Amino acid sequence: MNEVPLTVSARFKRATARATLREGNGELRIDRKPLDVYGTELARERIREVLYLAGDATKKVDISVHVEGGGISGQTNAIRTSIATGLIQWTKDPNLRQKFMEYDRSIVKGDARVKESKKAGRRRARAKKQKSYR
Repeated sequence: MNEVPLTVSARFKRATARATLREGNGELRIDRKPLDVYGTELARERIREVLYLAGDATKKVDISVHVEGGGISGQTNAIRTSIATGLIQWTKDPNLRQKFMEYDRSIVKGDARVKESKKAGRRRARAKKQKSYR
């Protein structure tokens, strides 16, 4: 496969995840901790989905992910996308990309939606002061 480590980044909302893939024996670490210790059970299962879909491709590569910003759900989605994109680039297998797309498009493509910014003279992005003139 590859001798040189491969680094892939992905974003979701305010969260950013950088995954580094190198040859190894299938170890996954998130912020230097094993996956079994990371976050909530739901977050771990959503990350494991990508590993299950990839199958044997994950057994030959060590993945180290650094994630920052956002909440637990945003971080989980950023981690999923970075791992999936990294595995696609590492294996150079178009069938793997197709498998991810059929299961859940957001694994590969990500989601461009972000919070709308607050406007001047308003309390929030769209909230305006109420008028009472009749």
